Amino acid sequence: MTGVRRLLAAWTVVVLLFFYLPITVLVVFSFNTSRLNVVWQGFTLDWYAALWRDAVLVRSLGHSLVVACWTTVISVALGTAGACLLHRYRYRAASLLETLVFLPMIVPEVILGVSLLILFVVVGLELGYTTIVVSHVTFCFPFVMAAVQARLAGLDPALEEAALDLGATPAQAFAKVMVPYLSPAIVSGALMSFTLSLDELIVTYFTASASTRTLPLEIYGRVKKGLDPSLNAISTVFIVATALLVVATEALRRRR
Repeated sequence: MTGVRRLLAAWTVVVLLFFYLPITVLVVFSFNTSRLNVVWQGFTLDWYAALWRDAVLVRSLGHSLVVACWTTVISVALGTAGACLLHRYRYRAASLLETLVFLPMIVPEVILGVSLLILFVVVGLELGYTTIVVSHVTFCFPFVMAAVQARLAGLDPALEEAALDLGATPAQAFAKVMVPYLSPAIVSGALMSFTLSLDELIVTYFTASASTRTLPLEIYGRVKKGLDPSLNAISTVFIVATALLVVATEALRRRR
């Protein structure tokens, strides 16, 4: 048994190295003075300073933030409302509806992107901010809904009933009892939606226009032209921001 445990531990280390060694190399070389990205020549922060002088990257970052913010707001509204409705009302098609809602979470992104592009072309919707936000909401709001549903599963019905008995209207009971109770799940889902939208590449590739290129699209386009140390720097910023959001999301998910 000891040999098997050591083998499993070694395999775990190999898997972790496979996943995180490339990221570590990218982060380390974002501080390299060399433009070649293959030989370490010294430490510098110049590539991070150069990011803010790159008008195209800054504009792409602005596009990403606008899309991510709108996606988060709409996803929180739809996900919270959907979870509350499914929790409060029971009907025959509830299971089917839940399956359809969560389907975008497991459908390959290429298929999702192509199908959304076909939909936008059929309805005559011009590619831009609207199509990107609609596409991102499609696969982001199920995460909010899942988080809120998990929180509602432990809800004591007596809490809302007590508020109503004390004279609160249904709207007041929801705002002063339900929302504070659901706030950890709502914030967790919002952070997850923001992170997913900010990092999304494949679906955005099919639904964005030339004037609304997001940062992942800009990075992808530049990588195909050749290695650029500034891309290491912006990628490192993205990695750190995403990691912080994921950690915050997990902390809120575990909160009681």
